[in-house]
Amino acid sequence: MPYYLIQASYKESAAKALMARPQERSGVVKKMVGSLGGKLHSYFMAFGEYDVVAIVELPGNEAAVAMGLASVAGGALSKYNTTVLLSPDEASGAMKKAKKVPYTAPK
Repeated sequence: MPYYLIQASYKESAAKALMARPQERSGVVKKMVGSLGGKLHSYFMAFGEYDVVAIVELPGNEAAVAMGLASVAGGALSKYNTTVLLSPDEASGAMKKAKKVPYTAPK
């Protein structure tokens, strides 16, 4: 199954709700991922542009999009980003295939 990096930021209202009632949210994410046939590998709160970072394994892009849509539709997030991750073997395979791709740079 493919791996995905999920990054999300809370809206101001969600941040206020978390401050008023602190809660551990990885269980919610784990339940979402599991309902799609996947697995949550890691979940972190973060500094910077995104408040939450997770590594998930999902059956494919359709499941990844479904998770993103459900997350954003919940109304608590201001930003949501999904990045497809490649294993070292997949990356090596892509590098080998790239050697065979015809390409001519502009001159």
